Amino acid sequence: MEKRNGKKKREGKGVVSACLSAVSMVLLIALVLGCLPLTVPRIFGLHIYTVVSGSMEPAIPTGSLVYVRETSPEQVGAEEVIAFYGARDSASIITHRVVENRVVMGEFITKGDANQTEDMNPIPYENFIGSVVYSIPALGRAAELLTSHDGKLVAGAVIVAALLLQGLAVLTERKEKRPGE
Repeated sequence: MEKRNGKKKREGKGVVSACLSAVSMVLLIALVLGCLPLTVPRIFGLHIYTVVSGSMEPAIPTGSLVYVRETSPEQVGAEEVIAFYGARDSASIITHRVVENRVVMGEFITKGDANQTEDMNPIPYENFIGSVVYSIPALGRAAELLTSHDGKLVAGAVIVAALLLQGLAVLTERKEKRPGE
């Protein structure tokens, strides 16, 4: 330590508060980056779903996050992957490849890539959600964790921890700046 104007000057002044502030920012940035794949695509009109079965493997593995764009069912061609409700009043969403688009009948014939045969029932246009435009393997599991009750609690805890660390950084910085210590 050196003397300046009769007072001792601390070396490394602000290091602890800078570290606390940095950890706080890293936590918040990590949380924001983790949420980006779930939020930004929605701005562009995409629906996001997690694949829970292996019927589309290997093209779309179980646990993938799929991005679906609403399109006109008449414009969907064979070989496109679509998302649709298993039944009109059902919450289950299925992602399969179009074998045939029967425009006159207003229905699709679909098949999962890993399935040996076509789906038993044609998919009426009323059950159609849209075309799969992109998929990211394994990100669906992370999305499920983030959007679950426990995931929301963890996200809240990360925010609280970051705020506490930031507050502690401010207090530490004030203490480090006190004259005469």
